[in-house]
Amino acid sequence: MENKNNGSPKAGNVSVQEGKLNRWINGVSILIPVVVALLFGIRIPDVEPLGFLPPVYATINGLTAVLLLVALWAIRTKRQVLHSRLMTTCIVLSLLFLVMYVAYHMTSDSTPFGGEGYVRYLYYAILISHIVLSIAVIPLVLRTYAKAYLKDFRGHRRLARITFPVWLYVAVTGVVVYLMIAPYYPY
Repeated sequence: MENKNNGSPKAGNVSVQEGKLNRWINGVSILIPVVVALLFGIRIPDVEPLGFLPPVYATINGLTAVLLLVALWAIRTKRQVLHSRLMTTCIVLSLLFLVMYVAYHMTSDSTPFGGEGYVRYLYYAILISHIVLSIAVIPLVLRTYAKAYLKDFRGHRRLARITFPVWLYVAVTGVVVYLMIAPYYPY
């Protein structure tokens, strides 16, 4: 099988691998938001609310933001191994965040935002953009990671220019949303 770009059989195999990965990525990118939405409607009965989790997962968001910035520095200073390890760590932290976030919402009622006036509008603008982009970033992160895994570094860089600012925004606004709603938690 030949790739039209450079005619090498190896490139054709990468294209096949990328196609398989993209199908997997598409499935995961749909499955995660659907499962999270379904789990939001489930309350585990007779379980103590996990009220300690919001500051923990907000800290994970903050750490992810810092590590994303360090990873950017690492790649710009040609420290590819460090960059790779940091990006893998960011993905693991994001998964850990997701598990804690779902666990919290399965044991606790959602906390209404108590702010008023322009602060309320600001909170909801940040929250809505955070939620929408947190869904959109899933396939971006996975495709960017897959490009690096397949050693398509040109494609990786091109996609990372989109993925990085979106992921950083999601991580930072996760902390901002927590800080804005924290005074209204019942715990």
